Amino acid sequence: MDLISEVVRTVRVGTAGVRLIKLASAGIRFAAFDGSGFHILMRGTCWLIGHGDPVPLRPGDIVLTSAGAEHGLSPVPCALADLTLVAPGPLPPSPGPVSFEFLCGAYRLDRGRAPQYLRALPDLIVLTPDHDRDPGLRSLVDLLAEDVTTDRPGSAATRRALLDLVLVQALRQWHERDGTSGWPAVTHPGIAAALREIHENPQLPWTVGRLSEVAGMPRTAFSRTFTTTVGRPPMTYLTTWRLGRAARLLRETDASLARIAPQVGYATEFAFSAAFRREYGVAPGRFRTALTNG
Repeated sequence: MDLISEVVRTVRVGTAGVRLIKLASAGIRFAAFDGSGFHILMRGTCWLIGHGDPVPLRPGDIVLTSAGAEHGLSPVPCALADLTLVAPGPLPPSPGPVSFEFLCGAYRLDRGRAPQYLRALPDLIVLTPDHDRDPGLRSLVDLLAEDVTTDRPGSAATRRALLDLVLVQALRQWHERDGTSGWPAVTHPGIAAALREIHENPQLPWTVGRLSEVAGMPRTAFSRTFTTTVGRPPMTYLTTWRLGRAARLLRETDASLARIAPQVGYATEFAFSAAFRREYGVAPGRFRTALTNG
């Protein structure tokens, strides 16, 4: 199963944003949020401040905030509480010479949480890309930096696409560097088969019994192994996947709720709307309206 593709499909439901931040003598702190993001240091040097020891960063380094953990960036080592908290959105220019600057990209999930795959990773991951081995990432970063500093037609679409590509490249590098360490790889053939069916055919009337048959395992052993491997019981995962797909359809298409419902395993629009509200805390119609207005 291609976990990186599943991660990107899931976070894509959120509100994507990117900004170029230039700082002088002071550092800043980012509050915890529901979602995922990254920083790319473009110029200067600084320190990544979390709840452990400060980590030095050099130009080109990438910081992955896997599941939106609180953190900060500072020109000098310090405690996280010493940094000024900043809100999302543009920042006023820093007075005086710039000490360091970085790209800040994020997917904010106003409804729902970061996928289990990202929450299983360390809160903060620092990558030093090998651009000689993988020059594509450098090209993507340069394109993203250029797109952020210019305002041209189509920028909203290109920035989201570039954010997706940078996240994919960063996750690939982490996976290649650390192998399966900290990465919830699904190597069990039965569990992988069940996940494949859930992902490809969420509209079918799945039960634990039917999924265990797909996996070729006794029902009790399947439930236990699935929960241990994936981090959620089978039916909980199925519901999350169905409604995540529904959220993507609400964002990316103008299909009616009556058409979306059977595509994600619900017999009626009413049943779909009730399940969506339980998962996202808002009715699907209002969810779509909020995305459109945002």
